[in-house]
Parts: sequence; structure tokens; C-alpha cells
Amino acid sequence: MDFKERTIKKELLCKDNFLTWNLLEVELPDGSRSKRNLIEHPGAAAILPILDDGKILLVKQYRKAIESETLEIPAGKLDKGEAPEICAKRELEEETGYKAKNIEYLGKIATAPGFCNEIIHLYKATGLTKGEKHTDEDEFTENILVTMDELKKMIKEGEIIDCKTLSILAYL
Repeated sequence: MDFKERTIKKELLCKDNFLTWNLLEVELPDGSRSKRNLIEHPGAAAILPILDDGKILLVKQYRKAIESETLEIPAGKLDKGEAPEICAKRELEEETGYKAKNIEYLGKIATAPGFCNEIIHLYKATGLTKGEKHTDEDEFTENILVTMDELKKMIKEGEIIDCKTLSILAYL
């Protein structure tokens, strides 16, 4: 069976600085029609920084959408025309102050394919050297170093719930 849905109509509901929210009317595989909400996102890159001693560098920050602080790997949205690897390197330096000698592409994830087209490209960084952190003016972060065992324990105990951070471990 072909599960593809054909878009019949696309209505713009809202557009802000980088997200677009549309209401779609689609034709389903059986010929009937339905509606779909779609948030269009430019994509993102995330990077797992591993220091020479094996410790993992996480970023602690507040996430308004869930009204909570999170521990996550450095990440950010792609700028227009930006390659995912460049974005990953940029976000690593901006959010943590570290630069990586080695960057390895691991794969990609779809964060919420039921309503959003965001794809996050995942990278691993090694050969790290510390430099200057320079976050965006509305971004406040703290670097946290953990061992792999500590990271796994924090996941099991619900301290880490960020999907990109959870997903990247499947690639190791």
C-alpha cells in the first residue's frame, strides 16, 4: 500500500522569525480528505562533545516551552544556506566555548514528524580545546561535564529528557 498523502491546499496560519505554521488539507491513500497541522523549521545540528578524558560536555539551560532547566548536547538551528556541519561547529563554540579538531557525522533525527518537519543532524566532536564562550544575547548556558555512566544514570532517573541528547547515544 502507498501511504503517501497528497497536499490539496496549504493555508498559512502564522510566520515568525524562523518558523512557519500551516494548515494543510490532504488526500489520504484511500481517497478521503483530512487536515494536518505543519510547522516548517529550517533544520538544526547538534553535537556530542567528548573530551580527551572521556567526559561528555553538556549544556544546562532553561527551556520556556517546558518551564524547566534541561541538560542537553549543544545544538542550534541552521542559518539560511548553512551546512549542518558548520552549524554544529558554530553551536559548540557559541554555547560551550570549545572548538573541535575532529567532527564526525553520526546521522539525523526527525524530532516531531507528526506536525513538524525539523531534521536535526547529529555529530560527535573530539580533540576539544577550550576557548571563549559567546552565546546569543538571549541565551544563558552553563557547561556541565559528566561521564558516560553518569549520563546514562541521569537519563534513567529522568534528569535528561531532551530527545536529541537521548537519540545521539544510539549512534555510539
